[in-house]
Amino acid sequence: MTTISCGGGRFFLIIILRVTITVILLLPGLIILAAAFSKINIMFKKIFYLLSLFFFWSHISFSQRFISFHDRHISYEGRIAYDDDAAELIWPGTSVTLHFKGTGLSGTFKDQDTSNYYNIIVDNKVIDSIQFDTLKKMVTLVSGLPYGKHTLQLFKRTEWDKGKTWFYGFETKGKTKLLKTGKLPERKIEFFGNSISCGYAINDTKGDLALGFYENNYNAYPAITARHFNAQYHCTAKSGIGIMVSWFPLIMPEMYNRLDPTDSASRWDFSKFIPDVVVINLFQNDSWIINMPNNEQFKNRFGTKPPGETQIVNAYKTFVETIRSTYPNAQIICMLGSMDITKEGSPWPGYVEKAVSEINDPKIFTYFAPYKETPGHPKVKEQKELAEGLIHFIDSHIKW
Repeated sequence: MTTISCGGGRFFLIIILRVTITVILLLPGLIILAAAFSKINIMFKKIFYLLSLFFFWSHISFSQRFISFHDRHISYEGRIAYDDDAAELIWPGTSVTLHFKGTGLSGTFKDQDTSNYYNIIVDNKVIDSIQFDTLKKMVTLVSGLPYGKHTLQLFKRTEWDKGKTWFYGFETKGKTKLLKTGKLPERKIEFFGNSISCGYAINDTKGDLALGFYENNYNAYPAITARHFNAQYHCTAKSGIGIMVSWFPLIMPEMYNRLDPTDSASRWDFSKFIPDVVVINLFQNDSWIINMPNNEQFKNRFGTKPPGETQIVNAYKTFVETIRSTYPNAQIICMLGSMDITKEGSPWPGYVEKAVSEINDPKIFTYFAPYKETPGHPKVKEQKELAEGLIHFIDSHIKW
C-alpha cells in the first residue's frame, strides 16, 4: 500500500511539473498573442475612426456642392470673356442665370473695383442689389426660399469703366438640385449706345453723378425693351462715347468689335450672337464736343476745325454700313434721344436721316425720341417713356 501511495504522489508531482514547465514555455507566446489582439483592437478603432471621417466629409461634400462657372447648367447673356478659372463680367446688362430646386444659392466672386453693382433677380423679381469685394470671396445671393424650383439671375447694372467682375461659380447646400437651363428666347436684340443706353445716373434724383451706385442698366430703356419682347439682350455701350469723338480717346467704331473694351487687341466673335434687331443710339456726345474747340478730344480728332455736315453724315453712314456688313440680315433702327439732340431746331436728326437715305436699305429705319425737356440724363420715369416709344415703333415697323 505504501509503495503504491508513493508512486501516486510522484505521478502527480510529475504532472504539476510538466504543466508548470508548459505554462512557462507558453507564457511568452501568450503575452505576444495578447499584445497582437490589443494591436488588432487599436487597428479596428483606427479603421472605424477613418470610416467615420469618410462618411462625415462625404456628407459635407454632398450638402455643399461647388458649381464651376463653365458648368452646363449656367447660362450667360452679353459679351463674356473667360479665363482659366472664371468668367469675366464686363459690359452693362451682362447676366448669369441658374435654374435650381432648393432654398438658396451662394457664389464666389472678385471685383476689380468696388463700383460695380448687380441686381439679384429671383423668379423674375428683383429682390436685392449687391457689390463684390476686391478679394475673392463666397457670398450668399439668396436664402430662405420655399423649397422648390427657382431661377436666379445676376444682372450687371454698371458699365465697363467700373471694372470687371470675376465669377468663379455657384455653391449649393442641402438637397439643392440643378435643373436644366431654360430654353433661350428666339428673338435677339443688340444696342449700340452711350450713357442713355447704359442707364447712367438713372437713380440720382438730385443730380447727375457718375457713381456706380446711381447707374442701373436694368431699368434703362434697352433692357426694358428686351424684356418686353422676351429677347436675348446685348448692350454694347459706354457713357460719353461718340461716333466721331468722345469724352475720352475711344470712339464707337473702335470699340464696337471688342470682347474686352479695355483691350485694343481683344475681338468679339460676332457669330456667337446674331441679333434680329439692332438699335443704334449715338451722336449725343458728338453733338456737344464738336462745339468745344478747346476740348482735348476735339483737338485729337479734328485739329482746329470742327466737322461740317458732309463729314458728320459720312461718319454716321460709315458706322451704320459697318453694322450692316457685320449683321447682313438684321433690321437696324437708327435712333436719337431723348436728350437735347432731338430738341426743336437740332440739325442732328437731319444728319441721320440723310445718312440712312444714302444707304438706301429697306431694313434700316430712323426713330427719334422726343426731347425730354429736363436737365441731365434720363431718370427712371423718362427711361420708361423712352422704352415705351421704342416698343411702339418696333411693333409698328419691325417683323421678327
